[in-house]
Amino acid sequence: MGIAWMFPGQGSQKPGMAVAVMELPGAGQRFDQASELLGRDLQAIIAGTAEGDLADLNDTRNTQPALFVVESLLVDGLKAQGRRADLVAGHSLGELVALYAADVFDAATALRLIRTRSELMAGAGGGAMTAVMGFDRTELEALVAATEGVVIANDNSSAQVVLSGTPAAVASVSSQISCKRAVPLAVSGAFHSPFMAEAAAAFAAELEAVPFADASIPVLSNTDPTPATSGAVLRQRLRNQMTTGVRWRETMEAFHAAGIDTAVEIGPGTVLSGLIKRSCEGITTAQISSAADLGL
Repeated sequence: MGIAWMFPGQGSQKPGMAVAVMELPGAGQRFDQASELLGRDLQAIIAGTAEGDLADLNDTRNTQPALFVVESLLVDGLKAQGRRADLVAGHSLGELVALYAADVFDAATALRLIRTRSELMAGAGGGAMTAVMGFDRTELEALVAATEGVVIANDNSSAQVVLSGTPAAVASVSSQISCKRAVPLAVSGAFHSPFMAEAAAAFAAELEAVPFADASIPVLSNTDPTPATSGAVLRQRLRNQMTTGVRWRETMEAFHAAGIDTAVEIGPGTVLSGLIKRSCEGITTAQISSAADLGL
């Protein structure tokens, strides 16, 4: 028996999601901390009342810090109740929340890293991403291998992946693959692909200046979903995350291998819980998205 905490990434944000956590201890201070660092009112952005430049919650420069603040507050609430996980993992941005949950760095450090990460990703334009559902994996992998300029960025499950690369290459594979659906994503760049190399190098320089403590809970990283606690190893894995895929299908398999029987999605939405339900027989899911879910 074991418990895993899972942290969703971009796509799970919801307008007004801050309201559900404002009763948690330290909520106001953490939002103020993030807003001061970013130079804009994060609560107003989440509420949809912000005006001017960078007022859209779905802008990655807002989405990433907003999700971190909400999810990290829920982590603090769980820990205050004496709850603990046996493994932690996060999807893309969620990996930084997982590292926070495992005491690798504090909230202030996480927010600084996320500000840099989100700005670099926002500036890495020119690419495209498309979600593909209900496909033959052998056919898909063969098409990707034969097409220059496209990779599988997010291997979410046996039935769902996200392609990333040049617009032409992504469109070519999407049009040739036999699948139930292929949905272009509203993103500004080819995230989690070799096309993020320049942004990844800049982020790596930022990571070098940040101390990474050894994790208090084993972490499954996107680039290598095997349990690790070494701060040096987790730093290297995070450094590689921008240019390599999110191996979530293998993360779920690692839950099974580790004897996890309960996977708790911490944050807004049920995206990761849905993947678990469809892919992992024998693992029960739960969601913690509000102070009410913590009994507060």
